[in-house]
Amino acid sequence: MQTRILGRTGRTVSVIGLGTWQLGADWGDVSEADARGVLDAAVEGGVTFFDTADVYGDGRSESIIGGYLAERPDLEITVATKMGRREEQDPANFTLAKFREWTDRSRRNLRTDMLDLVQLHCPPTPVFSSGAVYDALDMLVEEGAIANYGVSVETVDEALAAIARPGTATVQIILNAFRLKPLDAVLPAARDAGVGIIARVPLASGLLSGRYTAQTTFAADDHRTFNRHGESFDVGETFSGVDFEEGVAAAQEFAALVAAEPEGSDVVAAHFSTAQLALAWVSQLDGVSSVIPGARNVEQARSNSRAGDVPQLSEGFTAGVRDIYDRRFRAAVHPRW
Repeated sequence: MQTRILGRTGRTVSVIGLGTWQLGADWGDVSEADARGVLDAAVEGGVTFFDTADVYGDGRSESIIGGYLAERPDLEITVATKMGRREEQDPANFTLAKFREWTDRSRRNLRTDMLDLVQLHCPPTPVFSSGAVYDALDMLVEEGAIANYGVSVETVDEALAAIARPGTATVQIILNAFRLKPLDAVLPAARDAGVGIIARVPLASGLLSGRYTAQTTFAADDHRTFNRHGESFDVGETFSGVDFEEGVAAAQEFAALVAAEPEGSDVVAAHFSTAQLALAWVSQLDGVSSVIPGARNVEQARSNSRAGDVPQLSEGFTAGVRDIYDRRFRAAVHPRW
């Protein structure tokens, strides 16, 4: 597993991390035993970075991770959590008093005195330009409740606003073969500022696994059903905001790129899956610190971690990714996020 420095945290983390939204049972039922199995498989695969949030299962994901790590004190795992989505999305709620309340709860869940990294969880856009918000986050660092802070964003403009703040250690943003806008300005700005980029939704909610057809359906309690059109939260979080049938067709084109990589050889295609190359392509982008695919079972966790072993992909592969994006998604996706 390759590693990178996670922005201004100074911590070394695996290029493939683990997103743990699923462990909160927000994508359908996941037992605690299965959740622990996922964590075991990820660690065995070299993963050293877990991303969670206080809202995932209303703290269930945090609590499972906290219990797991408490039993394994020798593991060197960096845990990033997120705060701010458990209450009404009013900028007036983003205060030092609330931050203390939220981080105290996360510290209890994660069984730690100091949180490694706390990210504002896609708050209202005005929050990103509020000096008082960053002052409050700085105070949490001074008080020893958190070691570092960052933001999770929906849009490029929100990311750029946060990167401009000297205390921002990381920015988490949707980045995958169907969402390329962060490559234009966010990744260069983050590199220049020393801010880490955490790439979420790297498989476009599973589209880039290449396993779905236009007839594929999902459980009623899966956000790929109940948030298909943005009914519950930003539609960009579900299938990266792309039309499902268009995404299925584009995924078939992406799979063809995988089959032809590298040009003139079947080494990569023979040893790695479509999903693994989708993850590897994001992880190999200059400026990306870690990619955080989710996993609902041991097999997915093992497969995801192997993406950290994919050799450097060719310029032709990247050109093919850009071509798919330009033809199929740029007009609908690029102006929106």
